[in-house]
Amino acid sequence: MSKQTQPDLEEQRSPHVSVFARHETFHPRFGWLKKGFEGACRNTAIFLAEDATVQLGVGKNMVRSIRYWCNAFKVLQDDEPTEFGKALLGRSGWDPYLEDPASLWLLHWQLLQPPCYATAWDFAFNRFNQVEFTYDDLFHDLGEYRDRTITRIADSSLRKDVSCILRMYTEQPTKASAGEESLDCPFTELRLIQPAADTRHYAFRMGPKQNLPAEVIVYAALVFAHQTYPTARTIPVSNLLYEPGSPGAIFKLNEAAICDGIDRVRYLFNELSLADAAGKLQFNFPTVESVGVGQLGLDILESYYDEQQGKAA
Repeated sequence: MSKQTQPDLEEQRSPHVSVFARHETFHPRFGWLKKGFEGACRNTAIFLAEDATVQLGVGKNMVRSIRYWCNAFKVLQDDEPTEFGKALLGRSGWDPYLEDPASLWLLHWQLLQPPCYATAWDFAFNRFNQVEFTYDDLFHDLGEYRDRTITRIADSSLRKDVSCILRMYTEQPTKASAGEESLDCPFTELRLIQPAADTRHYAFRMGPKQNLPAEVIVYAALVFAHQTYPTARTIPVSNLLYEPGSPGAIFKLNEAAICDGIDRVRYLFNELSLADAAGKLQFNFPTVESVGVGQLGLDILESYYDEQQGKAA
């Protein structure tokens, strides 16, 4: 990706956008983002075409769902391919077929970047304070949040979103049918939410994630720092851990996981450092120009995918 094409990856946090239940009850399925992205590359009006179901090979409701997810994950914007979409899914992209779990983590991050078109997801990962919970707990607290902000959203829409979140991130019991309806969402591979004590309870899996590369953590930390404190060249690790929109909140990390990620990457990118200031850990990037913070994040991602492609060659 060129140094001039950054806006999709580092835009400032924008005013709140409220979007509920636009997914037609479907979680993003294997191949959908690639299918929708390639279709839009051929014809940006594909989702509105009379033969969209034929071109995409899915039902009418699924066409709407694919369109929603492609825009929500920001591989498309107003049905136009984004620079992020091209960088990830293009013919010479980082990971066109989403074979690397790192790409799913990156998409999960992008889903929750402003403007976020998945309000229930933003609430669940950034504002919901329970680690262990039931469906009813999440629905109830999301309803209270709705009542404080956007009251004209029906309970049925909230229920659809809660169900979709749990299906999207939690492995489902094996079903007898091997058809498309029984397929787990690829995002279950992140194991962000897991069944807890019984079939009614769930829990966010906190702490390090085995398949989350350090480069994605540091990229997210730089994006968050630049969005939140545009002129700062240092940010407390506690902010990266606890603030809404932070890598700690979105990836459900602990302090050790964030510090380990920074430690791993700073040996390759000497612009970065981790320091103890008066007993508080600080993530520093003092020599990076303001316009270069986002670019440094992109360079870190590029280095990760270049290394992976080198290993596969």
